[in-house]
Amino acid sequence: MVVSCGLLTANKERVPLKGIEVEVEVKDHVAVVVYTQHYENKEDKAIEAVFVFPLPGDAAVCHFSAKIGQTEIVAEVKEKQEAREEYDDALSSGQQAFLLEESDQSPDIFSLNVGSLPPGESASIRLEYVTELAVEADSGLRFCLPVVLNPRYQPQGSEGHGVKVTAVPASLVPYSLSFSARVSSPREVLKVDSKCSLEPLQYLNKEKTQAVVKLAAGHKFDRDIELFIYYKNAHQPAAVVEAGKAFATPGTIIGDPVMMLSVYPEFSQEVMSSITTSGEFVFLLDRSGSMDGARISSARDTLLLLLKSLPVGCYFNIYSFGSSFEPIFQNSIEYNETTLEKAQKKVEEMRADMGGTEILKPLNHIYSQPCIPGQPRQLFVFTDGEVGNTNAVISLVKKNSSSHRCFSFGIGEGASTALITGLAKEGRGYAQFITGADRMQPKVMQSLQFALQPAVKDISVNWDLPEGVSVTPLSPPLTAIFKGQRSLIYAQLTGQSAEGTDGHVTVTYTLAGHSFHDKLSFPLQPTEDTGLTVHRLGARTLIRCLETEKGEEVKKKVVEVSVQSGVSSSFTSFIAVNKTSREAIHGPLLQRRIPGVWSRSCYSLSQQAVVPMMLSHSMAKASRMQSHGMARACSMQSHAMAPAAMLQGNTLGVKAKPESLSVMDKVKHLFRPESKCSDDPVPTPAILKHPDSLLQLVSLQKASGCWELNPALAAALNKTSKELEQPKPPKVNGNVWATVLALVWLHAFKLDAQIEWKLLAQKAVSWLTAQNAPSMTECIMAGNTLLGSNVQKDALGL
Repeated sequence: MVVSCGLLTANKERVPLKGIEVEVEVKDHVAVVVYTQHYENKEDKAIEAVFVFPLPGDAAVCHFSAKIGQTEIVAEVKEKQEAREEYDDALSSGQQAFLLEESDQSPDIFSLNVGSLPPGESASIRLEYVTELAVEADSGLRFCLPVVLNPRYQPQGSEGHGVKVTAVPASLVPYSLSFSARVSSPREVLKVDSKCSLEPLQYLNKEKTQAVVKLAAGHKFDRDIELFIYYKNAHQPAAVVEAGKAFATPGTIIGDPVMMLSVYPEFSQEVMSSITTSGEFVFLLDRSGSMDGARISSARDTLLLLLKSLPVGCYFNIYSFGSSFEPIFQNSIEYNETTLEKAQKKVEEMRADMGGTEILKPLNHIYSQPCIPGQPRQLFVFTDGEVGNTNAVISLVKKNSSSHRCFSFGIGEGASTALITGLAKEGRGYAQFITGADRMQPKVMQSLQFALQPAVKDISVNWDLPEGVSVTPLSPPLTAIFKGQRSLIYAQLTGQSAEGTDGHVTVTYTLAGHSFHDKLSFPLQPTEDTGLTVHRLGARTLIRCLETEKGEEVKKKVVEVSVQSGVSSSFTSFIAVNKTSREAIHGPLLQRRIPGVWSRSCYSLSQQAVVPMMLSHSMAKASRMQSHGMARACSMQSHAMAPAAMLQGNTLGVKAKPESLSVMDKVKHLFRPESKCSDDPVPTPAILKHPDSLLQLVSLQKASGCWELNPALAAALNKTSKELEQPKPPKVNGNVWATVLALVWLHAFKLDAQIEWKLLAQKAVSWLTAQNAPSMTECIMAGNTLLGSNVQKDALGL
């Protein structure tokens, strides 16, 4: 019975999308993606197909075309309202039209309208985008093709219009997906990993600088497609100068050469040893219902590890948020044994029971608190990214960026890339994504190490170019630099230089009182035949920078750059009209909403969901007119109301309580009877003993860095109290002995997870050094004997 209810809309509507093909070309650390959708109308009436889908938040969509039979129509970029009006006019006059646009609220959501597809007609829609690849903690490059699109919570009273949806299991997605990637680099391609099933990697040359990999058949639509690409000697500074488009107007962003500069700073050990022991660390944890299960459990464990790793003498606070928010302490408080114990107890009690995902309110509250002198503020945001007002959140972080650094973590499949990367970029921090079976802890601890680095100051980029050549930066000023992490800079070069002439760029900054100058030379003769990849990424960077500002002049500039470069923006759309088709439409044009893959809000992790919907074209058109203040009369006004049965479902982004749900949404509750909806998760018992031996040991460390000799430590080390106490050298204090044992155990049995415990181990070593304890060598030898290990004193840092 439950299954049949879940299949209602999927069985009653014929989905016109038959398949998706994705071809990726990875060029070093940039990807060009060709995304083709195949449609076929098997109904007896003309339809409008609508597909809402995710793309990477920093992707530059640069091509959109449609092929009907042998006719290909290439779309133009136009101001959004103008494009919508042209689309509506085309459908009203019987022409086929295609509209692709970015969401007003979040740049990682796109909607595609395939208008007036006649009975029996087929169409192939091709869109192309370029994107940068993120650098992972292990130096791999991460490419992600988003497949899962989570519902985005829209706060009460905020702007934006939801899309009505219903849900069915992802196993019933009625279209296929094929995926292949070609990787090329000046350096050897060592390997390509994925959490999805891949066919074996095939090298295309003996140097192994080119390779092809394909997704294995039968992708289940239960996760995003991620590739992790590893090159030999990947961290190399580089500069690429790309020629402008032939016959384009010189002086425009598309007519001039554009440069992409990659900077990988490396700091000496002397500088890195000056890691700060101060700071105000504010942790903002998403406890909305969609965080229930493994997500909130992993977040609790991670907070525990973070708390134990904080330096003595710092300040901290933890905020939980959902539909409301609550801090553990009224204000950030000094880190000591008492405050740590209170925070640890609160963390153990945390559940995903706070409703929706309203992140603006706690952020506003945090920013309203005065900064503590001498304690630089570091904000850590943990969320599954199901936020509808992404642009407003990012704008708030940018407004307050001078007072803090923001480190963001996207948890689970479908986390908004626009939100997570936007928070870090505007907050001068670093973004991480935790998907599938990833352990959150190593990624978070890497970010904590970044946060503990002294802030890089006085960053400047200085160009040394020959006479007659000038530079226009396309990237915002650099505000954050971290050891070993890539920074990309885009710039437009105007003017002519003699062949063979080189340019020079120097990135200058200070860190912990030391001055640094990273200089790079590059040929001014641009490369040809690059497909304008660098131009499009540069244009996208400039557009994103401008979009954070307000005003009609800014909007005008965004539209100008978008139209010139052919790159999407929040103020423009791609519009294609087949002006040769003029078949009169009799009766309403039916709309078919293509099922897209949705992550669980009211489902278990293994039961991903998809969302089909059916509306009349006239209602969709009327909604667009109302939303954007259009005064034109609707040519199909008599059909402006669709049957109520077609509109069943919850509004996208609104996590309603069970008693307020529609009939179809109540079906979603029945679909997973063992788990309640996102605002009312099943309570879980309090943490008594952690199943992870590492975290069990970590949980026992004191704020000072030491461990106590007690039965809890014995249990964590899988010993009895007698076994633990008997080998202790007679002159050694109990806590010193316990701390040495903990350090020996970490180095002996958890070396592969060193990034997780490195900071708290340093704190323990500092505590031991301050004790000036005797017999330390004897103590370590006795610890090795007890634990069956062979850890040397030097390895412990003593």
